[in-house]
Amino acid sequence: MDKAFFKDKRVVVMGLGRFGGGADSAAFAARSGARVLVTDLAGPDKLAEALEPMAGLSIEYRLGEHREHDFTAADVVIVNPAVPPDNPLIQVARQHRALITSQVELFFQMCPAPIVGVTGANGKSTTASLTAHLLAAAAGQRDVNYRNVYLSGNIGHRPLLGLLDELTEEDLVVLEISSFQLEQLARIQKGPYAAVITNLTPNHLDRHGTFETYCRVKETLFKYQPLNVQRPCLSVFNAEDTITGAWYTKYHDQPGRTCLAFSADDVPERLLTAFQCPGRANRSNLAAALAVASHFRIAPDRIAAAVTTFSPLDSRLQLVAEKNGVRWYDDSKATTPVSTLAALNGIDEPKILIAGGYDKGIDFSELGKCIAARVKAVVLIGQTAPKIEQAVRAAGPSKVVIRRAETMGRAVTICNELARSGDVVLLSPACASYDMFTNYIQRAQAFIDAVNAL
Repeated sequence: MDKAFFKDKRVVVMGLGRFGGGADSAAFAARSGARVLVTDLAGPDKLAEALEPMAGLSIEYRLGEHREHDFTAADVVIVNPAVPPDNPLIQVARQHRALITSQVELFFQMCPAPIVGVTGANGKSTTASLTAHLLAAAAGQRDVNYRNVYLSGNIGHRPLLGLLDELTEEDLVVLEISSFQLEQLARIQKGPYAAVITNLTPNHLDRHGTFETYCRVKETLFKYQPLNVQRPCLSVFNAEDTITGAWYTKYHDQPGRTCLAFSADDVPERLLTAFQCPGRANRSNLAAALAVASHFRIAPDRIAAAVTTFSPLDSRLQLVAEKNGVRWYDDSKATTPVSTLAALNGIDEPKILIAGGYDKGIDFSELGKCIAARVKAVVLIGQTAPKIEQAVRAAGPSKVVIRRAETMGRAVTICNELARSGDVVLLSPACASYDMFTNYIQRAQAFIDAVNAL
């Protein structure tokens, strides 16, 4: 497939998405000569920011609703990853012989450059960013076989399809890939040249149903990698994770594939002293990136220099402010209990936690035990507030103060009333943001604005 395929086709983009994927798909199709319709259940007032990248392009919009006729008349439907595969309108389009595809499928079909795909329940954004950062440290040098490194995918760093005009066979692309995107890639049975998985813990069970199904979807990253005896693909697994460790055993003898296993303990002490991201979870992320860098033969001195210049990503245990001896941290990207557990266990000071959000069907019992044992107070927001409170109380007698808040501003106010000099206030929700916010970025900004207003 190439851009010429879209010439004069009727293309429907279903769902703009929260990180620009729909806008990227629509812009790509329009610039390729297609007649493009964007349809989204959200209205234009909620989509103003998402619409900006398409300004000036010949695109029709159907916002606030979906119409069946648009799908019966379509030649191609580009589906946002958040739309479930069994959506009735997708079935209607398929019955009328439309091609059902997605942003990530189109990219894999047309990208000339080798792809490094990173997935996992937690840490994939940091791992993808670290991997791209380390690989870029040697880009264009004589001892490597690539000239440029691009970072994109679910991380929202660069428009994915917008990269196609820049890429050549001499480049590398590092992609963060979600489980929803992996469901889409399975349709075309394609995988990346290099595949990395950070870990596996229950996530998105509202979509996948069971943890076992979620794991099977994640495994497709490796299942469809291009096997080549002359140029083996690379598969990188977390040795400390029971499931991914078993996958290493499953795949490591397969011809045409090189398998590496990593552990947080693999990171040399000299690199840790220069690494600016705290906690064992980030040490594991660095170990994964180092495994990829070693495969591409990046010189140790270049790796060491690159590690010192890597900065923590926004909303990953990011210090927002210190006021009256209280430090306020934004960890809005913590969308699972495991991420929040890592944050809580990495902070020794008395902690006041803001948690709660969209209900993905995840169990909070372990988080409840940790809050009961290690947290001074917890302010709960969003759909999951009752579930998290129940988990904390089920953990047994505790001195933790439990409060509820209807807004982020009110949550910050309550935290400020409870906090004393030497305390840490931590926004680490353990949940997605979609019940109250467009995405975790908007949630983080609401927290930052409220803290700055104190």
